[in-house]
Amino acid sequence: MITNPIIMALVATLGTWFITALGAGTVIFFNKTNHKILNSMLGFAAGVMIAASFWSLLQPAIERAETTLSIPAWLVATFGFLCGAVFLYGSDKIVTYFQGRANDQSNTPSDTLKRVIMLVFSITLHNIPEGLAVGVAFGALGNEFQPESLMAAISVAVGIGLQNFPEGAAVSIPLRREGYSRRKSFFYGQASGIVEPIAAVLGAALVIYIESLLPFALAFAAGAMILVAVHELIPECQSNRDVNPYFSTMGIISGFAVMMLLDVMLG
Repeated sequence: MITNPIIMALVATLGTWFITALGAGTVIFFNKTNHKILNSMLGFAAGVMIAASFWSLLQPAIERAETTLSIPAWLVATFGFLCGAVFLYGSDKIVTYFQGRANDQSNTPSDTLKRVIMLVFSITLHNIPEGLAVGVAFGALGNEFQPESLMAAISVAVGIGLQNFPEGAAVSIPLRREGYSRRKSFFYGQASGIVEPIAAVLGAALVIYIESLLPFALAFAAGAMILVAVHELIPECQSNRDVNPYFSTMGIISGFAVMMLLDVMLG
């Protein structure tokens, strides 16, 4: 059995990368996505991430800050949470800039290549804080392998993994429309997720070797996850409501309920 939190974080994010690859693999069979399935997955992932942000990240951050730090727990949790959200906001602004540059390009071969590079780069950049969130969650285990702590880390990885599926498709399918072969479209789509294991190892190592950062790091990961869920997943899953008005909404409710049940039951 694996007991090293860094190795566990690596294995977990190899799993999230694999789900990215599965999403990218849809380009082999389809040139467009099934909006009903996509909306439900995005909604479920949003619900999972919102629940995991509190029970798996913020609550442990507050508890650890109260017992290990002289700084008020509310200050550590609030500052870390806001830093995580601001960090991802900055990343999103960079992504938006590169996407805008890509959309401004014409259809010459060189401009198409630039568009492809910017698309892959933007999704890859977006995956860095997600990998850090998983790494921090597993790094928080330290030498303690209580079922509730392990479940908390797994729940974070599950939430990230679920929303990686449509991200993989979001890279590979547009590339296919640009004229790339299915093989190349799949390759670039799955490659966008490989940065997550690297970021996860760094995040886990950071909180293990600098233990005083752990409460802040947990709150930081929570802020990043909430921003992803509220700013990206929920609006996206509601963007095609004509498919079924309440389908994605029930996905959010279901994801939150499942994660809440597991976290509270095991905690």
